[in-house]
Amino acid sequence: MNEGRTVAEPEPEERADYAGAVYGSLLAASVVVGASPREEPASPATLIALLLATGFVFWLAHVYARLVGDRRHAVRLSRAEIRSVGRHEWPLVQAMFPPAVAAGLCRLLGLPDSAASWTALVVALCGQVGWSAVAGARSNAPVSLTVLTVVVNLFLGLIIVALKVLLSH
Repeated sequence: MNEGRTVAEPEPEERADYAGAVYGSLLAASVVVGASPREEPASPATLIALLLATGFVFWLAHVYARLVGDRRHAVRLSRAEIRSVGRHEWPLVQAMFPPAVAAGLCRLLGLPDSAASWTALVVALCGQVGWSAVAGARSNAPVSLTVLTVVVNLFLGLIIVALKVLLSH
């Protein structure tokens, strides 16, 4: 009886997904750290490829999980719903672009691979902390909650930096 209907119609006014941007920035930082072995950091080209491929694969996984997780028996997906979910999850991929661009710029400037790696990491962490601050401000959260969110994201970022230092030396 429910055939042809969707479980959730697309929202008429899509809201920005700051959670996806924060998560994507954290993921980008993790990719950079994972690509920095003890002896030689990844080249900027490798970092760029890893960042963009990881972002895209995680985006697909999030879209798939959300679409499958929302299913009810005998209800079909619509193209509109698939597009809506894809757009909603896209900030995860977008968060990969700034660190990838930073790595590319370091390459163009002739900087060593280690500088590209550190620059990409700092850019990813700035994105993570910055998007958490924007999310708090745009949600009209109390200043104390926004500050707490920024501090938690900064702490997560420092953990990632500590891992990079331990893996790099």
